[in-house]
Amino acid sequence: MAGLLKKKSLIDTGFMFAVLDKKDVKHEICSLAYERETAMLLPEVVLPELAYLVIRSLGYDILTTFLSYVAAGNLPLISIAPEDLRRASEILKKYADAKIDFVDCVIMAIAERLNIQRILTVDRRDFGLFCPRHCDHFEIIP
Repeated sequence: MAGLLKKKSLIDTGFMFAVLDKKDVKHEICSLAYERETAMLLPEVVLPELAYLVIRSLGYDILTTFLSYVAAGNLPLISIAPEDLRRASEILKKYADAKIDFVDCVIMAIAERLNIQRILTVDRRDFGLFCPRHCDHFEIIP
């Protein structure tokens, strides 16, 4: 059981937005998942997209509180490596017909590079379509 609790997971934009937005229909389920996870990483590529959504819908106070929380080391950031961008480009080409989001492609590339199988996302469509190189499929939470 302890090994399961230490599994690393990557956070997607929609999931984090649902955690921050108390009016979001998925707030409760995402907040519970967030509280239960013990080894989460926030890809830096999520921040601009999340900041845009938060400012637009929730305001600057929520964004600055979240950024301070992250800056204090409460949610580790993971940087994009050049190889992630190369892989994201391959993924974008492969799934062009499905109009997969760039941020999702980068998250998949990071997951492959770091051998992470758990994705915290509300975007089951994109992450359900992906065929990662390092596992049969992603474990999508919630």
